[in-house]
Amino acid sequence: MSGSDQGAAVFTGLIDLLAEELGGCALATSDDFFAGMENLVKPGRGVFLPDEYTERGKWMDGWESRRKRVPSLFAGHDWCVLKLGAPGRIRGLDIDTNHFLGNHPPYASVEVLCDETATGLEVPSRDDWVEVLPQSPLRAGSQNLFTVHHDQVVTHVRLNIFPDGGVARFRVYGEVEPRLVQADAFGAKQGEADLIAAGNGGVALAASDSFFSPMNNLLLPQPAKNMGSGWESRRRRVPGHDWVIIRMAKRGEVAGCVVNTNHFKGNFPDRVSIEGIDAPPGVRITELITSGDWQELLPASPCRASERLIFRDELTSQGPFTHVRMNIFPDGGVSRLRIFGKGVERASERLNAMTEEEAKEALTRCCGASSWVTGVLARRPFQSETALYSAARDVWKTMTREDILEAFTHHPRIGADKAKLRAKFASTADMAEDEQAGARGASEVVLDALHHANVAYEKKFGYIFIVCARGKTADQMLTILSARIDNPEDIELAIAAGEQMKITELRLRKL
Repeated sequence: MSGSDQGAAVFTGLIDLLAEELGGCALATSDDFFAGMENLVKPGRGVFLPDEYTERGKWMDGWESRRKRVPSLFAGHDWCVLKLGAPGRIRGLDIDTNHFLGNHPPYASVEVLCDETATGLEVPSRDDWVEVLPQSPLRAGSQNLFTVHHDQVVTHVRLNIFPDGGVARFRVYGEVEPRLVQADAFGAKQGEADLIAAGNGGVALAASDSFFSPMNNLLLPQPAKNMGSGWESRRRRVPGHDWVIIRMAKRGEVAGCVVNTNHFKGNFPDRVSIEGIDAPPGVRITELITSGDWQELLPASPCRASERLIFRDELTSQGPFTHVRMNIFPDGGVSRLRIFGKGVERASERLNAMTEEEAKEALTRCCGASSWVTGVLARRPFQSETALYSAARDVWKTMTREDILEAFTHHPRIGADKAKLRAKFASTADMAEDEQAGARGASEVVLDALHHANVAYEKKFGYIFIVCARGKTADQMLTILSARIDNPEDIELAIAAGEQMKITELRLRKL
């Protein structure tokens, strides 16, 4: 993951689960007489010092066992047990024999184990290892890359070499099992997780430029040791700015951000901004890059040399988001990025997991028309968020006038005293209060006018005034009501039904 890995072959879109910077470590080995097992997880591909020797022989930057002296050349083998920095699913391996030319192992195999009870440097006591790479030939002085198809979560790996020899580095590429844990980092508050931390499952997907050091360094848990362990773009000689897109460990709402330019003193960005997007599962990277749905999370803010900048009050949106994009103007380096907040499940996922009664109650809070609730329930399970919203709209189009009016009865009047209405509209009052936030703080004159206009509207049409009030002030709602009260009955019912669908979608998202 460090800058010294530049130029090495990697599995794009995956991270090294075994990287020392992520917390990976070697626990035990059969033999490391010439060179220690801890070198396997270090950054870079290893170096070679021609005239460097120890009391045991030639110094080598890797793991090297002594020569086996047994009757049969392949009667025994050496091994090393290592712990991943974060539990995950393995997709690729790199057994790098860089600089090991006359002393590399001719063959290797890899086994895996999931044992989350083994903590710290404790060697797993379980022995149900599963082979994911059968004994395979290795080339000398080379990266030896292998794909792996193993869908179980893994915590430990065992590298076997036949019969002995040296390996410079061992990389285990994969996907971190997403899990949000309380963040123990500068700038985090109680109950907040780092939504993009590599150890939680965050991963950098794309960057405009990573010439000096790779983008995934931004997400590593420990402070950067130098510029090479951050993310740095080359000097921009054309108009524009650099950026990096990060997939969050889990969909979440953002409470705070930390942008750290540690070690970047003459090459830090002039300004930084952050955007967020709530993208559907399986979205393509190219779709993210070109999407027009990005929302401003942090407006462009000045950076300073080698300093941690905390942003909370400056945030203009909370999400929920699935991805964030950090923009740096015009170029430069950032050592770490933290996005603190809480995970938020998708409405479709929550509804699929509920019992029939729980789902019925939840949907009723979104729309009070019993026929709509029954129709949407019949569409479960929902394959995606898009499928849920499509079902909600399709079923709503089939509603009769009576169904629509039933939905209207679950709304309080805009601008009314919410404390008095709460008992009557208990199933939707908590949602309605947020939707009608624009009525808070309005003058008594406006609230009085809203009340009288609502009475007149209800007297004419026989139902209360329905409008998607999110983001609208009391004055704006009064203007809308005054304009609609002169509509013919059929046109007004169609308009009100459309507003009801907008409100329903907003409430679905809050699930």
